[in-house]
Amino acid sequence: MAGETKHDVIIRVCDVKRIYKLEGEHVHALRGITLDIYRGEYLSIMGPSGSGKSTLFNMIGGLDRPTSGKVMLDGQDMASLDERKLAWLRGNRIGYIFQSFNLIPALSALENVTLPLIFSGVPLEEAEQRAWVILERVGLGHRIKHRPDELSGGQRQRVACARALVNNPSVILADEPTGNLDLKTGEEILDLLKDLQKESGATIICATHDHKMLAASDRVVWIRDGLVERIANRDELEIRVGTMDGATVV
Repeated sequence: MAGETKHDVIIRVCDVKRIYKLEGEHVHALRGITLDIYRGEYLSIMGPSGSGKSTLFNMIGGLDRPTSGKVMLDGQDMASLDERKLAWLRGNRIGYIFQSFNLIPALSALENVTLPLIFSGVPLEEAEQRAWVILERVGLGHRIKHRPDELSGGQRQRVACARALVNNPSVILADEPTGNLDLKTGEEILDLLKDLQKESGATIICATHDHKMLAASDRVVWIRDGLVERIANRDELEIRVGTMDGATVV
């Protein structure tokens, strides 16, 4: 496992519960999740729709707050931070990759990747240089002036990967990053994420339904009914490539 030692925990999820009130009913999305995530590992979170997988993902990313319990990033309880400090953490320590890309349509690839640096106070010239370097790294140095509607789905996801990495975050959160892509393009993005992880040493946490993701994972966590159902290391998984889903867990 890249960069991991047994006790080198970057994120600690401690008995996290999340209850939503919908139309007068209390919905228990998370029922007490406890999980350690190691520095430098590639962790996949899997589970059926409604399992709590996305809710856990949002808790880890500081996009939502637990009803009870704690999510600790390097020992810091994220729920204890005010909005300004939490925004800084999300902008500088965590990178996000979404299924729908979430690129700004009116901006070029270069401008989309430059934007997080500008928000972090990096001077424009330096921000553009750093954005250009990372776009070159993901294979889009020749498309930096193109807007999202002038790019293919795979190219848009590469821009999203570049944007997530441009601030050198400690943690990359990828939410169904291959969900809108065909099989070949999805495999290319998967290979790119794995290569970028090795180069940067970042921890990648991927919420996914896609069994192809298992081949890249150091560990897989299965969530069901708001609880951890199972955790497996990569060497505990038998993966057959070539099925309709790309891989089958046996």
